[in-house]
Amino acid sequence: MKADAVRGHLDGLLLAVLEQGPLHGYAIIAAVQQRSGGVLELRTGTIYPALQRLERLGLLSSSWQSSGERRRRCYELTDAGRQTLAGERTAWSEFTAAIGSVLNPTTPPPGLAT
Repeated sequence: MKADAVRGHLDGLLLAVLEQGPLHGYAIIAAVQQRSGGVLELRTGTIYPALQRLERLGLLSSSWQSSGERRRRCYELTDAGRQTLAGERTAWSEFTAAIGSVLNPTTPPPGLAT
């Protein structure tokens, strides 16, 4: 899928995969890829700046966690992040409904011959 298709929706994707609990960067990438059936492949150079921005906005918090000898920064939703995710879902539903009604109309608009 083209990178342009994700542009504008990255925040919602990241917030959605973090809804179920804290994850580190590579786990976030894997979750998006798995949930999308392998269609969406995010790059580290894309998600880390976005995660840092979302944290600065107060939508995520992060902490260092150890896994064996490896330390990873894990991100999780804040209450503000949960509210923003709800808004992202509403906006996505409205957007897809509008695009769907144009691409796949069930009835022709008034004034158009069939």
